Amino acid sequence: MNRLTLASTSEDAAAVEAVEAHHAHLAGELAGRVTMLLDSADRSPGTADDIRVGLVAFCDRELLPHASAEEAALYPTARRTDEARLLVDGMLAEHRRIHALVEAMRTAPSAVHAAAEARALQVLFEEHLWKENTLVLPLLASARNVSLAELLNGMHELLGAPAHDEAVAEGADSEGGGCGGTCACGDADDEDIPVLDVREVPHALRHATVFGALEAISSGGAMMLVAPHDPLPLLGQIEDRNPGVFSVSYAERGPEAWRLQLTHR
Repeated sequence: MNRLTLASTSEDAAAVEAVEAHHAHLAGELAGRVTMLLDSADRSPGTADDIRVGLVAFCDRELLPHASAEEAALYPTARRTDEARLLVDGMLAEHRRIHALVEAMRTAPSAVHAAAEARALQVLFEEHLWKENTLVLPLLASARNVSLAELLNGMHELLGAPAHDEAVAEGADSEGGGCGGTCACGDADDEDIPVLDVREVPHALRHATVFGALEAISSGGAMMLVAPHDPLPLLGQIEDRNPGVFSVSYAERGPEAWRLQLTHR
């Protein structure tokens, strides 16, 4: 966690950390997919439409079930407290807006319209998660008459998968790891492909953002990754997740930035 959360039990503290890790995964993957859609909307509408379909499917599969799980597991208990009643009402209103933005993406008349709705969704969802992490979770974790761990017991929609490799490895920096045998060093070209610059992306979201962007790249497509260091651990994770799927070529090797083209074979 990025700040101190006072929990009534060690189990509740662990539950807070698990939820926050899953929030980072969701926010990162959403950001990566939205970045690819924004980059492609004007340049390649056909590609953008494929990315839009994948983004909507991600929302249907992960974002919206996450919101529903919050409403079922967390909000009723939080709303019974004087401190959080109005806050929860506002969070529920944001859920309705999140659903509306996903539907607007689904039915958007053009790639540009879909990209605009997607960016609005990203901004709202990140603000929503900030409220979850800094207001709702600490309130429930510190309440002595509430067991946050029991409220969340078994709810993968809120806690994420039982074993989430990238969440554990997120703390890895520029040492160790490898490109998993996918490296095609020096083989990059000047093709006009979408660019994902993660140098300003918060470290906790960085790997999930890249994974989300890669999920948006169809077979035969590519993206340019701009990183603040040689991302060898990340390349190793990409290969572990998708063995042999992505080839890697370096276009620039520092010192200010590393630029790598990742191509979906």
